[in-house]
Amino acid sequence: MTSGYLTHPLPRKKTVPVMIGQVTCGGSSPIVVQSMTNTDTADISATVEQVAALAAAGSELVRITVDRDEAAAAVPHIREKLLARNVDVPLIGDFHYIGHTLLADHPACAQALDKYRINPGNVGFGEKKDRQFAAIIETAIRNNKPVRIGVNWGSLDQSLLTRLMDDNKKSGSPLSAREVMREAVIQSALLSAELAEEIGLDRSAIILSAKVSQVQDLIAVYTGLAERSDHALHLGLTEAGMGSKGIVASSAALGILLQQGIGDTIRISLTPEPGGDRTREVQVAQELLQTMGFRTFVPVVAACPGCGRTTSTVFQELAQKIEGDLRRNMPVWREKYPGVEALNVAVMGCIVNGPGESKHADIGISLPGTGEQPAAPVFIDGKKAATLRGPDIASEFETMVHAYIEKRFGQG
Repeated sequence: MTSGYLTHPLPRKKTVPVMIGQVTCGGSSPIVVQSMTNTDTADISATVEQVAALAAAGSELVRITVDRDEAAAAVPHIREKLLARNVDVPLIGDFHYIGHTLLADHPACAQALDKYRINPGNVGFGEKKDRQFAAIIETAIRNNKPVRIGVNWGSLDQSLLTRLMDDNKKSGSPLSAREVMREAVIQSALLSAELAEEIGLDRSAIILSAKVSQVQDLIAVYTGLAERSDHALHLGLTEAGMGSKGIVASSAALGILLQQGIGDTIRISLTPEPGGDRTREVQVAQELLQTMGFRTFVPVVAACPGCGRTTSTVFQELAQKIEGDLRRNMPVWREKYPGVEALNVAVMGCIVNGPGESKHADIGISLPGTGEQPAAPVFIDGKKAATLRGPDIASEFETMVHAYIEKRFGQG
């Protein structure tokens, strides 16, 4: 059965592929999901736990903060403990202000990381800027590590911005301040990448990002960056916000760029709610790529929104339970049942669209709506396979889903 999604990714802008650990970004490789910890990196146990959780959720790259000596000293131990748990996800070190010093003083940290992320807006100031930038690039070259040059307009190079603003005032047809700001973000990334190559860093070891916090600005900046460079690009809307606001804003911005073929790695930068699960940003990134047809991560569960015909909450509870069960089991099922990510399940709430949607799914159930007979037909591969009745419909259908997965995707 078809999943209802595109069978091939949309054409992507041609970029230079970059190896990060065992993960390839750019070129013709799949778009990669990235996340970032919010633990104190010096707290080795807490950071190991969160990195492992993010990796288990499907994060293919994980960024950690390296902001002081204690954090840099902890990095090799974090790597060691992750490997002891068979977690081999690439680690990215996030450096600001004193990255050149930390990498020089902690060579084990420089070696343990799989990539360095530096911000040209705060890597150094005045006459120190180029020297400290060069020190980080030279360390990357010695250790054979790629570098993400990550511009953020909250910490934009003020000397560059001032120069562009002055030039704009003198021009015959000046741009708006917002347009100059966008151009400054783009130029900061391109000029820094050019300098890194002049120092000796290979083009295949450079990833660019240019993060802003407004959707239209992000689209404009990355569109311009993609037109003027073939570097691999990391997408993300910075300071996207909490909950549905952050999800909607990130999805709107990244969705448009991805549809244009722009982007090689992505992160959904959600502000977690108090006590919230950090892995939520990984799930949203996966759902965005899967919804758009670029990649398949977990089986799709189609469920109707409910209406006056579906006064029972049984279908809502069952859809939630099935989706949670599938996502929870995916780390094991990916190995045990190759191809299970393509599974399509339907949980419908009444007779109007229920049977039809269930027939289109690999396995689907149509629960009885208001006034309908208390029977739930189950369809497998387009054909009616059973009719469930009674109080145990949910558990019986869940058992049937597991049996279907074993039969279709099991290698025994």
